[in-house]
Amino acid sequence: MKNFLLLLILLFKLDLSSAQSISMLNLQPQLKENANACVRLNKLNVTITSRKSMKMVLERIVTVYNEYGVKHMKAASHYDNSTKIKAIEATIFNGLGQEIKKLKKKDFRDNSLADGFSIIGDNRILYLDYTPIQYPFTMVFKTEIETSNTAFLPSFRPLEDYYLSTEKAELTFSVLPELGLKFKEVNKDEKIKYSENNGILTFSAEDIPALKREEYSPSIQKMVPNVLFSLTKFHLEGVDGEADTWKSFGKWMYSSLLTGTDELTETTKQKMKALVGNEKDPVKVAQIVFQYVQNKTRYVSIQLGIGGWKPMLAKDVDRLGYGDCKALTNYARALLSTVGIESYYTVVYRGPEKEDMDENFVSMQGNHVILAIPVKDGIQWMECTSQTMPFNFQANDTDDRLALLVKPEGGELVRTLVYTPIQNKQETKGSYALYADGSISGKVTIKSSGFQYQNKYELENQSQIDKEKFYKNYFNAIPNLKIEQAQFKNDKDQIHFTEELELSAVSYAAKNGNRLIFALNAFNQNSNVPPRYKDRNNPFEISRGYQDVDFVTIQIPKDFQIDAKPSNVEVNSKFGSYSLTFEYFEDKILFKRNLIINDGLFGKEDYEEFRKFRDQIARNDNSKIVLVKP
Repeated sequence: MKNFLLLLILLFKLDLSSAQSISMLNLQPQLKENANACVRLNKLNVTITSRKSMKMVLERIVTVYNEYGVKHMKAASHYDNSTKIKAIEATIFNGLGQEIKKLKKKDFRDNSLADGFSIIGDNRILYLDYTPIQYPFTMVFKTEIETSNTAFLPSFRPLEDYYLSTEKAELTFSVLPELGLKFKEVNKDEKIKYSENNGILTFSAEDIPALKREEYSPSIQKMVPNVLFSLTKFHLEGVDGEADTWKSFGKWMYSSLLTGTDELTETTKQKMKALVGNEKDPVKVAQIVFQYVQNKTRYVSIQLGIGGWKPMLAKDVDRLGYGDCKALTNYARALLSTVGIESYYTVVYRGPEKEDMDENFVSMQGNHVILAIPVKDGIQWMECTSQTMPFNFQANDTDDRLALLVKPEGGELVRTLVYTPIQNKQETKGSYALYADGSISGKVTIKSSGFQYQNKYELENQSQIDKEKFYKNYFNAIPNLKIEQAQFKNDKDQIHFTEELELSAVSYAAKNGNRLIFALNAFNQNSNVPPRYKDRNNPFEISRGYQDVDFVTIQIPKDFQIDAKPSNVEVNSKFGSYSLTFEYFEDKILFKRNLIINDGLFGKEDYEEFRKFRDQIARNDNSKIVLVKP
């Protein structure tokens, strides 16, 4: 039997250029644990022979264990007028390394990245649309790309995602010395090997097991090793650039990408001056201009040639009424300039995950553009792509991260708005009456700010069905919920969203003979308890802190008395604080609750304490009271 198995291994070994067998029989056991797929080889060779000539040759071998691992094939190449795909092919093998299917360029799908989206662009993608016939299988993908753009260089991240292991990863750079190739290691790890030989820079790593995602784990980018690369002298869509310091880089952006783009017609200039009138307060003027931009324009992504990085002309946005983040931001900048308000085009990373521009590594970074208006007490911000977002609001989108102000005299890194837990506040004031049959009816007013505002403010524009779904989920402690009435007030000046609700429900309280049993906290129960881990592997992160304050009056039914009641509670922790107090009267109960959750990154050794803190909150939020009818 042993000899037969050895014969099979020898028969199914393939002589790949990587000199690596793709048979599942040769895969180490630890690379299968907690993994949906394994990157057997990711070998990328980058050759830059001039400021405007880069060639990338990729060989990628991925063994897919199950349906969840298919996404890790990544058999795709992007191209446009400046980037050409010189070669592309793929081969599919079964688990033992037997060839199933060979695919050439004609077998790849060719799609515009604009298809189905509000995008104008020349970016296209060739990708492998393969439906597996069995698991496991292995894909060998090879592609060769040439581009004149050298502003963006690939990074080296040998562990790409959760539930994905890596057998071998390698990235080599061969670069003309005078272009100034530089690199930075993030989350430095001894598993990454570095060498330099005859001007060729090589980073490699082998045998990295998969990471299992755990609740509250930070984004994988914050945990795994990564090497960033950049050129001091680069080329972008016909424009030469330099990235030596953030100041010089910002100056290049301003002179090469912004200069000459802010012209407006005389008619528009006069319209703006008339609209602003005699207002002198720069913040109020900016709010007027912001409202004008929101009313006049809509967001459309522009990714056509240099338009992917250079904003379209302000006068074209004014004429057409649309643009992408760059165009709309630049348009607002031009409008503000006509009424004497200085503002700065600002590059930032957008998304709920807070990501900084790397202050110690100058390069093309960011994925979004917003507008900064300097005032005497700081900076006010405009998100010009949204027709509904308030002025100077960034919660859960572009908040608390380093961004690059692009000024005529050069770039400057600044931190965007930071929201404290008490700024991310929700205040609930309400009352409900409990009836002898266990039903309830009540009124509640909920006022939200900060990122809690962001979670709510679009409610007023949703359909009735979507509103009902939202409230059934939000008031999940109330079975048989019926929203009798809902009114909203969106105060964009104070950035508060207020919900005024009337509701009812049958069978809220459980009946047991002459007793009624129910949870006092009907309106805002926090039942989320993180799962227990025998051995926690990852640190954990609370990305945004918040505060919930609740004041509720409960009217008890006539002829009923309190038989059993919960006591006041106070819990303090480094993760936050929680207090619950009750006042009992003959015919009513006053319920007061204050919950503060602190944001922060915590070590894995703190996780069990955090889990217990959340468990205390959940148990007390569900505190029951017993009423009895004598």
